[in-house]
Amino acid sequence: MPKYEAEHFVDSEQPVWNYSLMTAADIHNFQNGTHYSLYTLFGNHQVQVLDTWGTYFSVWAPNATAVFVIGNFNDWNNTTHPLKVRLDSSGIWEGFIPAVHKGEVYKYHIHGFKGALLDKGDPFANYWELRPLTASITWDTKYDWQDAKWLEQRKISNRTDQPYSVYEVHLASWMRPDKNNEDSYNSYIQLIDLLVPYVKEMGFTHVEFMPVMEHPFDGSWGYQGIGFFAPTARFGNPQEFAALVNAFHNAEIGVIIDWVPSHFPYDSHGLFMFDGANTYEYADMRKGYHPDWNSYIFNYERGEVKSFLISSARFWCDQFHIDGLRVDAVSSMLKLDYSRTEGQWEPNEFGGNGNIEAIAFIKDLNETLYRDFPAIQTIAEEATDWPGVSQPTFMDGLGFGMKWMMGWMHDTLDFFKLDPIMRSGAQDKFTFSMMYYYDEHFMLPLSHDEVVHGKSPMIYKMPGDEWQKFANLRLLYTYMFTHPGAKLLFMGNEFASTSEWNYTTELQWELLKHPSHAGMKFCVQQLNKLLKDHPALYELQYDPGGFEWIETNKRQEGIIAYRRRAKDWKEDVLVVMNITPVPRHQFPIHIHGDKEWKEIFNSDHKSFWGVGDLYNATTMKEPQDEKGEWFRLLLDLPALSVIVFK
Repeated sequence: MPKYEAEHFVDSEQPVWNYSLMTAADIHNFQNGTHYSLYTLFGNHQVQVLDTWGTYFSVWAPNATAVFVIGNFNDWNNTTHPLKVRLDSSGIWEGFIPAVHKGEVYKYHIHGFKGALLDKGDPFANYWELRPLTASITWDTKYDWQDAKWLEQRKISNRTDQPYSVYEVHLASWMRPDKNNEDSYNSYIQLIDLLVPYVKEMGFTHVEFMPVMEHPFDGSWGYQGIGFFAPTARFGNPQEFAALVNAFHNAEIGVIIDWVPSHFPYDSHGLFMFDGANTYEYADMRKGYHPDWNSYIFNYERGEVKSFLISSARFWCDQFHIDGLRVDAVSSMLKLDYSRTEGQWEPNEFGGNGNIEAIAFIKDLNETLYRDFPAIQTIAEEATDWPGVSQPTFMDGLGFGMKWMMGWMHDTLDFFKLDPIMRSGAQDKFTFSMMYYYDEHFMLPLSHDEVVHGKSPMIYKMPGDEWQKFANLRLLYTYMFTHPGAKLLFMGNEFASTSEWNYTTELQWELLKHPSHAGMKFCVQQLNKLLKDHPALYELQYDPGGFEWIETNKRQEGIIAYRRRAKDWKEDVLVVMNITPVPRHQFPIHIHGDKEWKEIFNSDHKSFWGVGDLYNATTMKEPQDEKGEWFRLLLDLPALSVIVFK
C-alpha cells in the first residue's frame, strides 16, 4: 500500500511531499535481485495524496548526495524540487510533487559521486521526448485491451509444435510517408492500417519488431537503448503502441520484440555512470565495456540491476501483452572472453570463461517469464555451441524456448552461393544441420544481419543469370519452410529486394511491379500457407521421429529428398529438391510404404515466375520388393526447384 508519512510532512508551501509506494519487502527484494515488477514503483506515477493530484517520483541513485526533479513545470530549476533519500540504505530517492500531471517533461538533476553534476532521464519512464531531445515525460501505460480471445488462443498457437513463421521488421524503414526523408515515419496508428494487413496477407504467424525500446541513435537500429520501459516516441505514445499490438492480436498474429539486456550506450542522459559512478554497469571494464559496440555491460552480479532487467522483460509481457522476447547478443553475455583477447579478460572463480552471474540472471529471467506468462516464448540469439540454451533450467539448461540456428543459416547460405556444379562436393555441409538439430529448439533465421554491411541482398547471394537467381532463392526459401524449426524472414527478403537494407529509407516496394519480384512474394505467401495447412511441417518438428532422409546419395544428379512425418501418417509430406539447373524426367525416388503421393507445392510454378512446364499430375509408383514395403516413385523435377508431395 502507498505510504504517507504525516509526521514527516513537508510544509505545504514546499513543493515536495514525503510519500512512498514502497514497502520494506519491496526494498529487500529489489536489493536481492528478486523484485520483478519495479515498474509499478519506480519512475513517475500519477497519484492522489490527501485529495491532491500530482506525481510520485522515485529513482535509484545510491552514490548521489542529492537528487532534484527538474522540468518545464519549475523552469528547469535544479534546486526547488528535491527528492528525499530513504533511510534504509537502499539508495532510493523519492517524493510526491503536487500539480505535476501526465505529459510533463522532466529529468533528474543528480549531485553524484565525487561532486559530479548530472542531468539524467528516468530509467523507468514509459515515454520520452523524440530525439534529439532527451527528457522523460510523465505518462502511464493504461490501455483498454481488446485481445482476450488472442491471449486465450496463444496458449496453443504460440507453442513450438505449431506453425511458427516470423516476419522481422524495422518499423521506421519498412515503409515511410516520404522515403527520401529518414525523419519521416508512419505512426503506430498508421501501421495498423499498413503493416498489420500486409503481415496477415503474407500469412506469417508472428511479427518481430527490431528494438522498439527508446534509443537515442537511429543508426543503432534500436540496439543501443536507454528506455527499457518505453516504446520509442518516433511512432507515437505508449497507448498507440499498445493499439498496434492489439491490432496484430485481433488479426491472430503474435508480436515478438527484440529485447537487449546485454549492453547500453554511453549517452550522457542514459544509464551510463548514472550517479557519477558505475551503478548499472560493471566497474571493471574487462567485464563492463563492450569492444564490439562501444557500449557498456550490465552488472548482472548486482541485485538491483538484475531486478531492473527482469522487471523490464516482464513489463513488455505484462503491460503490452507481448508474445515473445528475442533476446539479443546472448553469446556476449555468457562469455567473459567474448571479443576479447588474452589479457583483456579475467577467468571466473573456477578458471573458466563463463560469466557465472550472467548465466544465473538468464536462468532466473526465463524461469520468471515462463512462470508468469506461460504462453509466451523467449528466443535466444546465441551463436556458439553453448549447451542447453533452449533446455529447461531443471535440466541445467538456460531455459529459453527457442534458439536461433546460426549454423544452419551460415551453412545454407554458403551452400546456395555455390555454382550448382560445385554443390555436390558441399552436400555434407548442407545436410549437416540434422546431425545436431535436436540439441535445441531451433528457429531458422534469415535476418537483417544477413543483408547489411556488404553481405549483399538475398537475391544477389544466388549464382547464375536472373532466372537462376530467382529459382535458387525460391529453392532456398522452400527448403527453409520444409526444414524442421520455426522460421524467420527479414522484411524485403520476401520479394527479393535488390539492395541491402538501409535504415534511412524504405523497402523497394516499386520492385513489385516486376513479375519476378511479385512472383517471389507470392511464393513466400504460399509457403506460409503450406506450413499452416500441413501438420507434418510443424507438429513433430522437434521430435527425431518427425524427419527422415529419403535420398542423399544422388550427389552428381543434385537430388536430395526427405520426409516430414505427422502424428497421422496420412499427413506425411515428401520433399524432393533438384539443386541443379538441369530438369530431371521420371527420376526414381525410393520410399517405404504403399501410399499414393500427390504434388502439393512446386517452387517452379508459373505464378512464382517459374517455368511451370514440369509437374506431377500423377505419380508413377513401382513396387521394389515382394512384401510390398518399398516402392519407387518416378518424378518429373524442374531445374532448381523443390517439389512437395503429400
